[in-house]
Amino acid sequence: MRPVSDLQRRVAPFQVITDMVPAGDQPAAIDEMERRIRGGATDTVLLGATGTGKTATVAWLAERLQRPTLVMLPNKTLAAQFANELREMLPQNAVEYFVSYYDYYQPEAYVPQTDTYIEKDSSINDEVDRLRHSATNSLLTRRDTIVVASVSCIYGLGTPQEYVDRMLKLQVGGTVERDILLRKLVGMQYQRNDLAFSRGTFRVRGDTIEIIPVYEELAVRIEMFGDEIERLMTLHPLTGEVISEDDELYVFPASHYVAGPERMERAVAGIEAELAERLGELERQGKLLEAQRLRMRTTYDIEMMRQVGSCSGIENYSRHIDGRAAGSPPNTLLDYFPEDFLLVIDESHVTVPQIGAMYEGDVSRKRVLVEHGFRLPSAIDNRPLTWDEFGERIGQTVYLSATPGPYELTRTSGEVVEQVIRPTGLVDPQVIIKQTKGQIDDLVHEIRLRAERDERVLVTTLTKKMAEDLTDYLLELGIRARYLHSEVDTLRRVELLRELRLGEYDVLVGINLLREGLDLPEVSLVSILDADKEGFLRSGTSLIQTIGRAARNVSGEVHMYADKVTPSMQRAIDETNRRRDKQIAYNTERGIDPTPLRKRIADILDQLMREDADTEKLLGGAGRQQSRGKAPVPGLASRARVARDDGRPGSEARGDLVALIAELTDQMHAAAAELQFELAARIRDEIKELKHELRGMQAAGV
Repeated sequence: MRPVSDLQRRVAPFQVITDMVPAGDQPAAIDEMERRIRGGATDTVLLGATGTGKTATVAWLAERLQRPTLVMLPNKTLAAQFANELREMLPQNAVEYFVSYYDYYQPEAYVPQTDTYIEKDSSINDEVDRLRHSATNSLLTRRDTIVVASVSCIYGLGTPQEYVDRMLKLQVGGTVERDILLRKLVGMQYQRNDLAFSRGTFRVRGDTIEIIPVYEELAVRIEMFGDEIERLMTLHPLTGEVISEDDELYVFPASHYVAGPERMERAVAGIEAELAERLGELERQGKLLEAQRLRMRTTYDIEMMRQVGSCSGIENYSRHIDGRAAGSPPNTLLDYFPEDFLLVIDESHVTVPQIGAMYEGDVSRKRVLVEHGFRLPSAIDNRPLTWDEFGERIGQTVYLSATPGPYELTRTSGEVVEQVIRPTGLVDPQVIIKQTKGQIDDLVHEIRLRAERDERVLVTTLTKKMAEDLTDYLLELGIRARYLHSEVDTLRRVELLRELRLGEYDVLVGINLLREGLDLPEVSLVSILDADKEGFLRSGTSLIQTIGRAARNVSGEVHMYADKVTPSMQRAIDETNRRRDKQIAYNTERGIDPTPLRKRIADILDQLMREDADTEKLLGGAGRQQSRGKAPVPGLASRARVARDDGRPGSEARGDLVALIAELTDQMHAAAAELQFELAARIRDEIKELKHELRGMQAAGV
């Protein structure tokens, strides 16, 4: 069921803003997909290839169709990459990012064989949580929304209608008692904090109330005269600068699981009834320990819900809070979309099986918890959607993959829309089969040739130990090499890929992590060891994906070391040669000379260095010196306002701005040193605004 509310979604067109134009196979692919979708086709498969611009195709398709869109990907990394590319092409539209907000997540579990209870342990990323709320906010308030999500979007989320019903509508000239307004904010899970003003909090100063909505980086100021709302403003929470004056504003709850007092009271009554029934069952079975365990935990949770409106693990009671029947599916992100939304599933050969597997993995763990008295049976209904439930909630779907799976092809009777010709003219790499005898010596020779040309090499092995041993052997020969597998820390993986592109080493040895989504234009050789060992890592699909890692280099080659050609190898080679022949024919017909793809290696660290140089030039170095090495200083926002608003001499106000910029610069570097790049980027943006004001003061002679 879609949410039914009186919210009017803002209607604005999707508009692609870029210097690029559709090229290669893109124009024909966009036209054909638009024709099929407008013709009512339920499913469409886009057979792509590495580097053909599938993300750009999705942006142009959204511009043609003008429909809210959900893009699903198999993991957070690919989702972030896809979202960033879409934001560059659709800067005036809402491109949102919705993934699991856990940096670390250990689910609650029980191991009966060893009588081991594992308590839920997690670390929530506040910035990702903000982006999740931003996604639902955009979906409920505007039509020009694309949400890029991982498969976690099919997991239970609060009821959309309750989320809307608990929304706070503010209007200049409207009347509301100040104390009632504050109680509403508390009921929406906002916390009052007059000192540390941050997302999800509000503060009160007389008749002025300031809120930072959980999904925003800007704050809302409400100025009241008695019970009347006199002014509404959107302002910068750090500097106090008023961004806009508003006639009307909406503030959505700070939690997707918010519930009104009536709903919560009904939920508690339902939980108590289920508890009594379940305790009776356990006692009749002689499970007195389990009964006592369940009684203690559940009564504590009930008391917390009555007193503060929430409890740890409240999502396990979502069925009662939502008022759902036993066994019924939960509300998910899909329920926040309007009826006519378009679903795009990227890397569908991986994403589709993940969607189908999520339910079984979750429910098997919770059944054990229920059997041993750690949770009520209703906890099982806090779950992801089953495959059938997912299918009931989606409409027209586009599957993107270089290797579409059997499900997608069955849905389209084998028909696909091809996009295998690259705008750059680059062609698929040549595949060469080599004997396994002497494979390491041959590999070393090929690596040295590439290193002399300042090119990089990827080597895929079958085991972690082989990856580590081969890396050690290459290092002994003086070859700069690193290995990458699942035991390598996530942040270290990002660093390794960046270092490879920068040329800090020449060879990266890995297993299965070198397939989907890696964008490494410097790689001119992919070597596949033991290519004839049939299995998941050497299936036709895996080999085609691996071959694609060399497709972004004008001189890309793939070397398969094997003593025989397996059916999987033959399939991968045939498909690569088919695409290669088509690409070469296209280039020959149009006189296209393949252009080497050398994407700029840019990240937040580069931006910080540029910001540093600008700061040193503006402050003359003095400002940085006065705060270097100091800990972050609280109260920066109030100090910025003092610099503007207290009427002191201009020189003092300018001095405060200089000190503030210096302190924020140190905080920016501290965040970057701890690899908190999103925080560093936000501080960088704040520094830019402050420096703009400082330059204005200098120009005015203040």
